[in-house]
Amino acid sequence: MSLIIVFVAIIILILLITWTKINTFLAFIVVCIFAGLALQLPPNAIMSSIEKGMGDMLGSLVIIIALGAMLGKQVAASGAAQQIAQSLVQAFGKKYIVWALTLTGFVVGIPLFYGVGFVLMVPLIFSVTYRYQLPAVATGLPLLASLSVTHGFLPPHPSPSALVALFHANMGLTLLYGLIIAIPTVIIAGPIFSSSLKKIVSTPLPAFQIQLIDAEKLPGIFVSFIIPLIPVILIGLTTGIQSLNHTNSFLYRFSGFMGNPSVALLIALTAATFYLKGPEQESVAVIMNRYGEAVKDVVMILLIIGGAGSLKEILTQSGISNEIVHILEGTAIPPLVLGWLIAALIRVCVGSSTVAGLTTAGILIPYITAQGVNTNLMVLSIGAGSLFFSHVNDPGFWMFKEYFNVSIKDTFKSWSVMESIVSILGLAGVLLLHLFV
Repeated sequence: MSLIIVFVAIIILILLITWTKINTFLAFIVVCIFAGLALQLPPNAIMSSIEKGMGDMLGSLVIIIALGAMLGKQVAASGAAQQIAQSLVQAFGKKYIVWALTLTGFVVGIPLFYGVGFVLMVPLIFSVTYRYQLPAVATGLPLLASLSVTHGFLPPHPSPSALVALFHANMGLTLLYGLIIAIPTVIIAGPIFSSSLKKIVSTPLPAFQIQLIDAEKLPGIFVSFIIPLIPVILIGLTTGIQSLNHTNSFLYRFSGFMGNPSVALLIALTAATFYLKGPEQESVAVIMNRYGEAVKDVVMILLIIGGAGSLKEILTQSGISNEIVHILEGTAIPPLVLGWLIAALIRVCVGSSTVAGLTTAGILIPYITAQGVNTNLMVLSIGAGSLFFSHVNDPGFWMFKEYFNVSIKDTFKSWSVMESIVSILGLAGVLLLHLFV
């Protein structure tokens, strides 16, 4: 009976989000209360569990997500992202423009949240395709594939960071494994797949063009590239150093501090504040105001993550988690595949990759703990599943269609297939890595 209640709760969550269009955070709270009452938790324990779950979930993530939002906003506003794109296009030349844009999406996608990266990069795609008379979809989709992969696979993006916290995984190893899987995934889902889309007719609307910053006013090439990558560099160095040094050594402890995602992001944000001041050489006060606006952009993401943490806590306090463990232990599906499959199903139903990933984690946490699964790989498996088959219930689907001004049929053929390729290759990469780690 308890499992039926959990199943019904998930269905209600999906219907509230997709059918009634209720705000996702509110939907999580309603479902938490319903599940708590149905699972016979004391009424006063329901709200305390919701609050505890939200607090535990957000405690380790608020700093990371807020600093990440600020860094991404400054990288975009200063022209650093434009500098990265233009420098790579010039370096690769017309013949390899698609590869240049792919690399641009990967570098820019690390500090930028997906929606911000999409809105910022698409006009740059249009400017390149117009200048060189290239097909917009075939040329631009690889960059968007890179943004999608970084969004789903790589901390410090919200969803993978939240999954790392939920599973108590290692941020550095998850990032390392994510990069190993991401590179071939981007190549196949990006340049290789997009080469089959050259016949798709796309006439981008003038309304979606932006005024680019003059080349002479852009920040330097070195700072434009290095500042967005500071968190990745520090977290990566920490993972390498700690694998070679004793836990009591000074270097081990110091690297652990510098490689903490919050510290790494704070260092990158400090560098961005003083070295990426934009074409108008903005004052610190103006930049601080921008940071305040950036945090507003991610408040709803934080609330959704908190709501998922509340649902996880309700399931834990009710004892249903142990029942889920016993049932799943009897299944023949490998845990990493099971995580991908559940996330993919919820993604198709709900449309939100964040909701799909975090809901899946809440269901599987006790099972993963009991099975002793590699939590770093489970983060990536669920992240890959949460990207599967974007369609009409995903805002990203409509953003792509409207920005590129293509038909729904062509959006399915390009955007939806690309997201599915990313998802399936992500799972394949996880399973391959599982053979060696």
